[in-house]
Amino acid sequence: METSKKIYIFLMVITAVVVLIYAQSIIIPFILATLFWFTIRVIKKILSKVPFISRWPKWLLTLISSVLLLSFLIFAVEIISANIQHISETLPVYEKNVNKITQSINQQFDVDLRIMLNDFAKDLNFGDILSKIFSALTSMFGNAFTVLLYLIFLLLEEPIFPKKIRAMYPDNKKYSQVIELINKIDHSIGNYIALKTMVSLLTGFFSYFALLFIGVDAPFFWSFLIFILNFIPTIGSLIATIFPAIFAMLQYGEFTPGILVLAIVGAIQLIIGNLVEPRVMGNSLNISPLVVFLTLSLWGVMWGVIGMLLSVPITVILIIIMSKFPGTRPFAILLSQKGNINKISE
Repeated sequence: METSKKIYIFLMVITAVVVLIYAQSIIIPFILATLFWFTIRVIKKILSKVPFISRWPKWLLTLISSVLLLSFLIFAVEIISANIQHISETLPVYEKNVNKITQSINQQFDVDLRIMLNDFAKDLNFGDILSKIFSALTSMFGNAFTVLLYLIFLLLEEPIFPKKIRAMYPDNKKYSQVIELINKIDHSIGNYIALKTMVSLLTGFFSYFALLFIGVDAPFFWSFLIFILNFIPTIGSLIATIFPAIFAMLQYGEFTPGILVLAIVGAIQLIIGNLVEPRVMGNSLNISPLVVFLTLSLWGVMWGVIGMLLSVPITVILIIIMSKFPGTRPFAILLSQKGNINKISE
């Protein structure tokens, strides 16, 4: 009996992986819509705390929250498109500056890297790199109609959902337990999304002015990239700092701007990541660094760059949900950073 149960679980896992790979065109837009739905709920909760707005009907608060979120996304895509176009126009300058950096290395370190870096420069297509970075971001919103459709249905389903739960659990005691569990999960996920978004926005905001001060091209694009990658613990902040630093060196043809980016943006990441975020996030769940690497690899293999960007938010939400059920609670403890999930997002 125990063997058959293990085989059944193994087959279920294999089936889930196959579905995730081959149905990603359906699943990814739904996940994005779900994340947007939770974000709208967070915005709605914030608006409901304003005295004169709290009296407004719930449907109006939902509509205003949805418009605010969609306006922000449209604005971000517009600005990023303009920044990418600007970078594309200055690509020839970047490619010429590779030779200047090569000569600087030869003079300062007396190391003949000319041939190696020249071959590297010939093979390196900066336009291709930029297009891949941009496509990784915009493809998340590429199927905008599908995401919007899912989001509309989720918003329409929201007021009906409690009635369905009542019909599923006629017993008052059981119904109260289920509603309490759903509310805890909703509160935990909402807290995580709200606090992590706030910390990421703060990091991107200060990074924008730092890059603007240094004179790096397309500072909004890089700050938005920092904002997105900040959702990936440890690795994300490192990558988000290295990218603009490399392009700063290529832009100016010298090391000083790149070192400034590494120092200033790195300091911003360090201060917010180690001082501000722990105070703001409090007892919110943190993923183990090993789990971060594993989830990045797993979701990256299944869904590519988009999977890597979504891997940590998806995993955090799954751990939060698993922490609320006795049967899956050990898995949540195993995947967490410190093993303490008793006060998650309280």
